[in-house]
Amino acid sequence: MARSRALPARGGVFITGDSPLVMEYASECERARIATTVRVNSGSPAKTLSTRGRAQRVPSSCSIAVELTNTSLDTKQKNLRELSRRLAPGRPILTSASTVCVAEQSQWLTPPRQLIGIAALPGLLQGRLVELSPGEGTGSAVLAEAQEFCRKLGKEWALVQDSPGMVMPRILCMLVNEAYFALGERTAEPSDIDTAMRLGTNYPRGPMEWGERIGLTQVCAVLDGLWRYFGEDRYRTAPLLRRLAGASARER
Repeated sequence: MARSRALPARGGVFITGDSPLVMEYASECERARIATTVRVNSGSPAKTLSTRGRAQRVPSSCSIAVELTNTSLDTKQKNLRELSRRLAPGRPILTSASTVCVAEQSQWLTPPRQLIGIAALPGLLQGRLVELSPGEGTGSAVLAEAQEFCRKLGKEWALVQDSPGMVMPRILCMLVNEAYFALGERTAEPSDIDTAMRLGTNYPRGPMEWGERIGLTQVCAVLDGLWRYFGEDRYRTAPLLRRLAGASARER
C-alpha cells in the first residue's frame, strides 16, 4: 500500500487520553505521515512522549481528534467537552468506546453529531481492523472522514453496534478475566494457561500474555464498564486481577 503524504497543519490529528493508547495511535499516525499533536491525561506515564508534538490545548485547526481515555470517566468527559468546544463543527471525534458506549458519551455533548466510537485497547491497533460505532446522530460526512482516517492508517474498518467494549475489547478482557479466575483458584499456572489457549485454540497469544500487553488497569476498566452497563455477574472482575491491577497502578 502506498504511503499517504503528510496532511497539512490544518488537517492534522489531535490525540489525547491514556498514555499507552496515545503513543500507539501517535506511532501509527507517524508511520502514515499524518501530522499529529498529542496530550496525555494528568497522571498518565509520559516519558515516551519526548519525540512527539505536544500541546496543552486542543489546536482549533486540527481536522480530526481521537479521545483514548478508558480509565477515568470524569477525565474522558472533560476531554470530550473540550474537544467539542475547540473543534470546528462537523470535525470527527473518534472516542474509545471500550468502557462506555457512544450513546452515553453523546449525552455529555451538545450537539453530539461529531462522535464515533472506536474499539481502543493497547495492542489492538497492531492488527488490520478498526471497529467503528457511530452514534445515532452522527452525520454521514463525519463517518466518511473517520473511515478515510482508517484508510490513511492502512487499516480496514467495520461498523459494529454501539455497546461498551464493542467486540474485540469485550472478548479479550473477558478471556483475561476468566484466566485470572482460573489462576486465583490454582487451576493452572500462568504459563500453562497461555499454552493451553495458544495450542488448544490456535490463539497467537494466551490470555495472560494479552493481559500483560493490554495492561491490567485497562482490562479492569473495560470489565467495570461492562458491569456498570449490563449489571450481569459474568462481568465481575476476578479478585486476583483487581488486586494485581491495583498494585501495578501504585508502582507507576
